[in-house]
Amino acid sequence: MTIRVLVADDHPVVRSGIAATLSSSAGIEVVAEAGDGAQALALAAATTPDVVLMDLRMPVLSGVAATAALLAAHPAPRVLVLTTYDNDDDIMAAIEAGASGYLLKAAPAAEIVAAVRDVAAGRMALAPSVAVALVKRGRAQRAEPAPRLSEREQEVLALVAQGLSNAEIGARLFIGAATVKTHLLHVFEKLQVRDRTRAVTRAQELGLLGLARPRER
Repeated sequence: MTIRVLVADDHPVVRSGIAATLSSSAGIEVVAEAGDGAQALALAAATTPDVVLMDLRMPVLSGVAATAALLAAHPAPRVLVLTTYDNDDDIMAAIEAGASGYLLKAAPAAEIVAAVRDVAAGRMALAPSVAVALVKRGRAQRAEPAPRLSEREQEVLALVAQGLSNAEIGARLFIGAATVKTHLLHVFEKLQVRDRTRAVTRAQELGLLGLARPRER
């Protein structure tokens, strides 16, 4: 299936270069290009992309604000941040807004293309420096007691991190999709997050992922 991508960046040369790279990749179609966050919202509504490649600092509406607005829509695209900024505040603002990935513009073209495919498939895509920043932030926060997730909640969250839907998780664990949703709501409450992406990144920060593997039947 072709992945439909919208590229949002306020630098025309950069935007065109990214669009050309993606357009030349098999299975990816650039359906629109936006020069600011507000234009990204309007074009996303008109073209319904699968993935929005989002710069952070843009005029009219920032990438973080645009990301939050996009993910409040239905159907919501997945958002992959592509920026020059890798400080902790920018990273956390984007992740908390619901971005499924965070790459730096210095990344090789092949890495950007691979990240678009990962995000479209429901997986996270993080630049190595961003992943390190999340780990360091998590270590700094571990002075506070980490919330306790049940074994089943850990299993469900581990499968969410793999990009599985509620129905796919239910089939894997031999439980109903509604039960999966209930477990996720409990996870959201314990981790104090509002969506699946932030639940995964928060669990990574706290070292809660990888503690349990789905039980074999």
